[in-house]
Amino acid sequence: MPYQPKADYKTQQDIRRTERLRQLQRELPAVCTDFFRSIAHTTSTLTRLAYAYDYRLFFDYLQKENPRFADAEIPLIGDAELSSLTARDIEGFQDYLSQYFTRDDSLMQNHELGIMRKLCSLRSLFEYLFKNGHIPANITTLVSLPKLHEKPILRLDFEEMEKMLASAESGEGLTARQQALNRRTARRDVAILLMFLGTGIRVSELVGINLSDIDFENNAFQVTRKGGNQTILYFPDQVGDALKRYLAERGEIEPLPGHEDALFLSLQKRRITQRAVENLVKKYAMVAAPLKKRLSPHKLRSTFGTNLYQETGDIYLVADVLGHSDVNTTRRHYAAMSEEHKRQAARRAVLPRTGAERKGPGEAEDGQE
Repeated sequence: MPYQPKADYKTQQDIRRTERLRQLQRELPAVCTDFFRSIAHTTSTLTRLAYAYDYRLFFDYLQKENPRFADAEIPLIGDAELSSLTARDIEGFQDYLSQYFTRDDSLMQNHELGIMRKLCSLRSLFEYLFKNGHIPANITTLVSLPKLHEKPILRLDFEEMEKMLASAESGEGLTARQQALNRRTARRDVAILLMFLGTGIRVSELVGINLSDIDFENNAFQVTRKGGNQTILYFPDQVGDALKRYLAERGEIEPLPGHEDALFLSLQKRRITQRAVENLVKKYAMVAAPLKKRLSPHKLRSTFGTNLYQETGDIYLVADVLGHSDVNTTRRHYAAMSEEHKRQAARRAVLPRTGAERKGPGEAEDGQE
C-alpha cells in the first residue's frame, strides 16, 4: 500500500474523491477532462465527482438508446460526434432519467429535483464546449428544465423532539437488536441528535468535526462548510453537556490509527460515516414520528432553522447560521412561515367596533328597512 501522509478529514475526503474522479475521467470523452480542469479552482471535489457520474450516465444513455452511438467507444467520442447531438437527444435523456437500470442492473428512479440537477450538470458541460469552440451551439438550453413543485418543510415539533431524544437515551421503542446497540451508543447518539437540533449543522460537517475543533470555554466549535470555508458555530449548554457526557465515554476508547482526532466514532472505532449517521437519525425518527416519512439529518437541520426563525424572525441570521451563501435560499424554505406570521398579525389586530357591529347582524341601520 502506498505511503499516505496524515491529513485532516476534509483533505482525506478530497484525496479519495480526486482519485475516483480520475478513474471516471478515463471512461469519458477527453473534453470532459478539459472541462474539469477549467472548474478545478471554482468547485469542490464533491461537485466535480457528481458531474462525472452524471456525464457517465449521459454517455451510457447515448450508447444504449441512440443507434448512432451504439458502437462508439465513449473515451474516443470527439467534437464531430458531440456536434451531431440535437435537442431531441437531450429530451430523450431527460425522459430516460425518470427510470433506468444502472450498470449493476439496479432500478434507479429520479424525481423532478434529481432530473433537474443532472440536466444542469449537462448544461454546464455543453456551455463549456460551446464557448471553447468544440460544438456549434449549446443545444441543452433548448430543453426546458422540469418544474419543481414546492414541498412543505418536514420538521419535528417539540414533543417529537423530546420523544426522539428519550428513545436515544433509553432505547425505548426500539427492537431488541437495536436496544442492544443502543446500550453501547446512547451517549454518542444523544450528542449527535442534539448537535443537529441545537446548531443546524449539516451531516457532512458533523462527521468531519475533530476533538481539537471543540472549545467548551466558549461553547463553540470550528466547522468546515460546503466549499471548504471554515467558520465558528456556537452551541447551547444542553448540547455542551451532552458532548461532555459522550467525551467521558469516548476517552475510554482507543481509536484505530488515523481516527484519533475524530469526535464521533463508530463501534468499529473509526470516524463515523454519513451513512451511519443517516441510519441513526432514521432509527430514532421512526419511534418519535412514525407518520413522518423521509426524516433525515437534513430535516433535523430544518427543525433548527424553523425554531430559530420563529424565535428571531431574522432571515439573515438563519441564513448565516445555516451556512447559506444566498439568503434567497433561506427565504424560499421559510417563506411559508413568513406568511403565517402575517396571518397571525391580522388575527391579533385589535380594532374598535363599528356601529353595525354594535347593533348586531339582524338590526337595520337608521332609516333603513
